[in-house]
Amino acid sequence: MKRIACIGDNCIDCYDETGERYPGGNPVNVSVYFRRLGTPSSYIGAVGNDENGKMIIESLQSKNVDVSHVKVLEGNTAITHVQRINGERVFKDDDPGVTAQLSLTEEDVAFIAEHDLVVTGLWGYTEPFLPALKKRGIPIAYDASNHLFLPQCREGIKYADYLFFSDDAAGEETLKEQMRSIAALGPKVIIAMRGSLGSLAFASGRYESCGIVDCDVVDTMGAGDSYIAGFLNALLKGENLAECMRKGANNSAITIGYYGAW
Repeated sequence: MKRIACIGDNCIDCYDETGERYPGGNPVNVSVYFRRLGTPSSYIGAVGNDENGKMIIESLQSKNVDVSHVKVLEGNTAITHVQRINGERVFKDDDPGVTAQLSLTEEDVAFIAEHDLVVTGLWGYTEPFLPALKKRGIPIAYDASNHLFLPQCREGIKYADYLFFSDDAAGEETLKEQMRSIAALGPKVIIAMRGSLGSLAFASGRYESCGIVDCDVVDTMGAGDSYIAGFLNALLKGENLAECMRKGANNSAITIGYYGAW
């Protein structure tokens, strides 16, 4: 069976108006969504030696995610403050805590290389480790969020086989032009997640579009991460591009139907 390694940031999402607290972070969420889809996953990242770090580890363990290579460091676990406005999550200020202190040993790299795919992203500070993983021959999926042009992000894109980014404002022709330029940097599959507009993909010189799945929107936290997990899980099963996009949309629709990322 395929196994997925999710590397990078984690945080506690704090909804200030209600006092709700949920574990989150792009690779954390993706690791849980893979387990929801029946695919074994591991999470590798740095948490603080505080109650929030304990919450993240125990929450992942409860979802049967492998946390054997999580680093517990002196300091605070990352916190992100969130507002929920008409079901849409709006990020406020955040404290990155010990997230950026993640360091991978040779043992960690060897462990990650036992997996079939690496999933990471912009806020994980994992770009320095990507060359070593690339040399191991393991495919890399990278989430650029909505910051395609940050230098840190451009570095991550160079090593990505599958590149995801979010943009629900640009027109389709603008997106297509951006995707062609990104393809020149190396990724073989590029996916723009466009919120209520669905998604647009570019691979092998052609474009593919996919709409959303109609559903009641409760909280959009984790919508993009769910899409990524659904897409990549289908990809690992040999599905074609259109079906991968459909599976991503289906998985996203499940997540936005409840409060919190998971």
